[in-house]
Amino acid sequence: MKKFALCVVAILVFPISSGTPKLLPQENQEINATIEQLLNGAEESINSVDFDEALKQLNTALDLARSIEHPRFIALSSSILAQLHYVREDFSKASTELQRAISIQREIDDDAGLAYSYLNFGKIFSVKKNIQRATEYFNLSETLYQQLDDTEGLGMVNLNRGVLVLNAAERPRQALDLFNAAEEKLQTSDNEYERARLHYYRGRAYQIMELWDQALKNGRESLKISEQNNFGGMIVFSSNLLSEIHEDAGNYKESLDYLHASNNMKDSLYNLSREALTSDASARYGVDAMRSTLNERSKQLEEKERTLKVNKLTTILSVALITILSLLTLSLYKNNNLRARANDLLQKKNSELLTSKENAERASLAKAQFLSTITHELRTPLYAVTGLTHLLLEESPTENQKEHLNSLKFSGEYLLSLINNILDLNKLEAKKVEMLESSFNLKKRIRDVLVALKNSAEDKRTKLHLEFEQDVPQKLKGDPLKISQILINLIGNSIKFTEDGDIWVRVKKMNHTNKLVLLRFEIEDNGEGIGKEKQKAIFENFTQGSLQINRKFGGTGLGLSIVKNLLSLMNSDIYLESELGKGSKFFFDLKFEEAATKSKSDIGNTIPEPLPNSIMHNKKILVVEDNKINQMITRKILEKNKVICEVADNGTLAIEKVRDQHFDLILMDIHMPGISGIEATKEIRKFNESIPIIALTAVTLDENLDEFYLNGFNDIIPKPYKTDEFFQKINHYLSQEKASV
Repeated sequence: MKKFALCVVAILVFPISSGTPKLLPQENQEINATIEQLLNGAEESINSVDFDEALKQLNTALDLARSIEHPRFIALSSSILAQLHYVREDFSKASTELQRAISIQREIDDDAGLAYSYLNFGKIFSVKKNIQRATEYFNLSETLYQQLDDTEGLGMVNLNRGVLVLNAAERPRQALDLFNAAEEKLQTSDNEYERARLHYYRGRAYQIMELWDQALKNGRESLKISEQNNFGGMIVFSSNLLSEIHEDAGNYKESLDYLHASNNMKDSLYNLSREALTSDASARYGVDAMRSTLNERSKQLEEKERTLKVNKLTTILSVALITILSLLTLSLYKNNNLRARANDLLQKKNSELLTSKENAERASLAKAQFLSTITHELRTPLYAVTGLTHLLLEESPTENQKEHLNSLKFSGEYLLSLINNILDLNKLEAKKVEMLESSFNLKKRIRDVLVALKNSAEDKRTKLHLEFEQDVPQKLKGDPLKISQILINLIGNSIKFTEDGDIWVRVKKMNHTNKLVLLRFEIEDNGEGIGKEKQKAIFENFTQGSLQINRKFGGTGLGLSIVKNLLSLMNSDIYLESELGKGSKFFFDLKFEEAATKSKSDIGNTIPEPLPNSIMHNKKILVVEDNKINQMITRKILEKNKVICEVADNGTLAIEKVRDQHFDLILMDIHMPGISGIEATKEIRKFNESIPIIALTAVTLDENLDEFYLNGFNDIIPKPYKTDEFFQKINHYLSQEKASV
């Protein structure tokens, strides 16, 4: 068991092909065939540890899949990319890609794809030795494979359960029972990689039990299958296993032969992907130590062979050779002592680094938990402010009252914007913001931003101007929401510091090669300006030009910091030219891919036609909320639209009401005394699977939103919400229920 820990992760992640969901034929058969060929090639490249080639094939396949809007291919590309990250032990990126695949697979009811994604999530927690979470995901995968009557999939679940029991719980006999069950289900499968893994882990189990014959038999079978199919990683691990077994049994020559073969294959894999083999210091040390051991053992073998030959020489030569061997033995003994001390020192340093890493992770977790809590505590009363303001504005206030209510509404929206800025900055610094790509009209996007900021500019008696070069392509591919956020922050900053002036927004084409377009964005004003000594500092968190500027214009100094972080995420930077009293010019460059002009405008950002609120009339809705003020606000907003509204103070009461009465929809708060909204939803789903349940919650930092859908929620509305969005989602699910009837 001395080298066992070095190979667990790699063996868990290589079987990319196993359980891959079958793709349905689409209209464009030629493109479909090309994508399938690229994805199969990517799987083979990962098995061969050729990560650069795998990334090229995956990127090409993903571009083609997006071009024909094929969700199954997009999800499958994310799933294979997750496997590549998993091989490199980047579990965070692997989890992100799997969540992206699961989101698409759930939307298109791809049960086979979901089963495979859940299985891979189980593998992630298995390598982390988190038995509980790994078992939960294996259970989800097994349930779907049973519904699909997929014997091969069930065999893979049994195999990975056995690996979990062997590695995390160290129960070899229980693991053997699971491996035998897996072998029975995989007999008719042509998945050679899974069969190689099965024999390897069964050999490991027999090795732990010191049943050498059975261990050797399974190790040889694993090596045979791996060599026949050119599974480079499995050849290394199977050879290592056989070397260890022979060493334990006292067969040192056979052990050395298998170790030699393993190291030859490792050298080949090392040349293919240096990054994977050099990512961990202990892994490097293990390779160097094995090479050193191989050289020393080879020298010993050569000396022994030379000794056998020179035994025929004179006694004098024999004595001389014995002396030489004694000196070599002493040297080897000293080298082993030095190596042992170096190994102890390395283990001590690794332990210190691990402790530091755990402390940093705990600090980061504490920060995230604090922000999550303070966000909830701020948003809950803010929900009362915005909700009551909305209700009062609809009750025909006098002009004087209306002016005050609009001021209150503005203050609430400003506070919400401040909270969102702090949260956005936290996510950017934690590198938890991801880029999304869609086709959009850049000129229309900028005009929408200018329209949204027009009133703020008019309040400062400032004019907005757009200069957009004509030869800029009409359609581009990128993240329009991130671009809007950057422009809103920069233009809003110029409006704040410009009075009775002008602001120019310019877009210029710098370069156009093939389908790639490099654009320069400029935002120039003739406002206050910034002194040279302050120009670098203003991009830092909570920083403004001076204390006097802060007192005069207000603000938190977060907008430009968010801009800098967003541009860094998009491989760009922000630049500033300014002179105090003469205005400022911010500019940056972004690269886009030109999109086909016949594609839909602003894909993924068009606003659907709102459903009429008459859909809610006479519908019975249950509001589950422990806060009395929030109960009253939500109830009044609904009853103004002729909804029959009933309130439950806690999750237990909500379960009883749903069991005894009929409701058309449930609005469920998450954090409540007693059982939480998630637990209440799980109980309701045990006896009512059809009623729509929407999470109405102030939580915005929960990174595992997928948990809501896994536990039975249909949708999520974050508080405080916009009334139009609130009604739109309710009408959507009520109209679906009506259609199903």
